[in-house]
Amino acid sequence: MINLTKSIFIILLAIFAFSCASTQTFKQQFRSIDKSVLSGNFDGAIAQLENSKSQYYDKKDRVVYYLDLGLLYHYQGDFAKSNEYLTKADEAIERFYTKSISKIATSLLLNDNAMNYSGEDYEDVYLNLFKALNYVNMNKFDEAFVEIRRVNEKLNLLEDKHKEVAKEYNKSSDAVKKMEVGKNQFHNSSLARYFGILLNRKEGKFDNARIDLQKLKEGWDSQSQIYYFPKPNLDGYLERTNKVKVNFVSLVGRSPEKFAKNLTIHTLKDNIAIYTSNGRTRTELDLIYWDGIKEGLTFKFSLPYLRKNESKVSRVEVLVDGKKYTNLEMIEDLSEVAVETFKIKEPMIYLRTITRTILKGVAAELANQKLDKETGGGFMGYLTRAASGALLGLTENADLRSSRYFPSKVLVGEIELPEGKHQIQLNYYSSNGVLVHSDNLGTKNIQKNNLNLFQSNFLE
Repeated sequence: MINLTKSIFIILLAIFAFSCASTQTFKQQFRSIDKSVLSGNFDGAIAQLENSKSQYYDKKDRVVYYLDLGLLYHYQGDFAKSNEYLTKADEAIERFYTKSISKIATSLLLNDNAMNYSGEDYEDVYLNLFKALNYVNMNKFDEAFVEIRRVNEKLNLLEDKHKEVAKEYNKSSDAVKKMEVGKNQFHNSSLARYFGILLNRKEGKFDNARIDLQKLKEGWDSQSQIYYFPKPNLDGYLERTNKVKVNFVSLVGRSPEKFAKNLTIHTLKDNIAIYTSNGRTRTELDLIYWDGIKEGLTFKFSLPYLRKNESKVSRVEVLVDGKKYTNLEMIEDLSEVAVETFKIKEPMIYLRTITRTILKGVAAELANQKLDKETGGGFMGYLTRAASGALLGLTENADLRSSRYFPSKVLVGEIELPEGKHQIQLNYYSSNGVLVHSDNLGTKNIQKNNLNLFQSNFLE
């Protein structure tokens, strides 16, 4: 009998070791790549990422790989290559989402880390805007229009997409509490509308450009939790002029990262209490009716949350031929969009993780009780309980996967110049007025029939 217990203990340890690789998210390996990205060495970052693909990304993480590489190629200036990988990401996100609908029951027993990553909503939406930017840089304006329309289509379906997942979960025999989704607060991207204004104006479609401008203003007024900052002045964008309209888009900072919030479940009779602790005090967050659960059990689990990355940049100014022309204005806070759209599926992650923790925890407790009867408990019984408890905690680690190289904020601006060649530079300043970065775009040939849209990136 003791040999049986030893065998079970060894098996638990083996599972424990395997789980370290399959149910946790590791981010330390990206530090050297991040260093290259922040210094503007995109060639080096791409080479390191491609050479270390098998080390840094599991097969189930391919969406993250496609997004990371697609964005890095965009910043490097290989727009065709960027779209190749962003298209792969787009297709994989849709494919994995469709598969996830049919595997709701299975996913209740598997940690989210063990599943194919199907992207966050903001990643799914903004990859199309980056594809649009790539097409603009390749002078493929029809294709850029298609990508902008895809943004609006995805935003319209955002809440319904998650409701479909919740509906399938609620059909499951393991569904103890009805799953709800959060309310979508983001229906209209000002950045997508802004690009629509510029492209329609370039094509001479001023009525369409006016519609985009009106939609931008409506979205701003109806989504104050997203557009909490002053509205950029766009009134002159559709006015005729003898000079050439020149536009700028600046991508600043980096999108949020996921971190883990550790929680504890204590069971009462027919109820579970969810607690969080800072090491000194314990706060009850939730009390959920759970039919048939016995009191006295304790399980640990963790949930993901998004934390914004702070940027050094407070102001971006445009210099032309050595003369200051304007300061750029923020049009989209991608970090705020990321946090707000994450709230749509947050209740689903919460309930699904609790359900999984309870199912595994109760099963482990029943197995431990059976072992105690067979072995009489003792030291080996203690070891198996400790190993199974640690295994449960490990397999309920939060899924911290996400892409790393979307910007945090997008700033835009417009000036008017005479036709001809002009030297253009963008300066980035901190909140206390210190110059932290200068981006010399070089000499640009400004022509009336061109789009004249220039981009600058500073991801710190």
